[in-house]
Amino acid sequence: KLRHYGIDVCTMGDHVYKRRETLPLLEASDRVVRPANLPAEATGREYTIQQARDGTLVAVFTVLGRTFMNVRADCPFHAADRILAQLPAEVKTIVIDVHAETTSEKVAMGWYLDGRVTAIVGTHTHVQTADERILPKATAYITDLGMTGPYDSVLGRDKHAVVQSLVTGVPHPYNVATDDARVCGVIVECDAITGRATTIERINILD
Repeated sequence: KLRHYGIDVCTMGDHVYKRRETLPLLEASDRVVRPANLPAEATGREYTIQQARDGTLVAVFTVLGRTFMNVRADCPFHAADRILAQLPAEVKTIVIDVHAETTSEKVAMGWYLDGRVTAIVGTHTHVQTADERILPKATAYITDLGMTGPYDSVLGRDKHAVVQSLVTGVPHPYNVATDDARVCGVIVECDAITGRATTIERINILD
């Protein structure tokens, strides 16, 4: 369905293996990437290279942060170095998703990879940040893209159930909310020859 809507690549996060029925898709699809700093034996691809409409080759991969994340992952910085070393020299446009809890870990990754990738986008916290910018060596950066989903909620879940659970200490089912659906993210423009980012625009579109 996502491919039908025009989405070319999906990056996964810390819940990548939460539903085992997705394992065949992770094994078969060349457009879904699991975090590159999971063990080598983990199901799925570490990165993908796809062709944009103008023919430009675009590499996409994702890494998990380790601070406050309940997952066994290797160093995301070393994993990023390893993936970049594997990419063909002709691939200049590179996008990395940093799926992490803390802003500091994502900001540090921005400085670490500045000038080596086209765009670094953070995910996981569901709250869009207002720090989009072009770093000094022409890498586009934002700490968190925000959530695509219902904003009349608590991070996408029914707000009443979450509030009741937090107030009373009694667990409640966290059903997915439905109201105020939005698409959040960024639009990045770059030089297709060098891979250097030229602009980054934050978007928050109401349904």
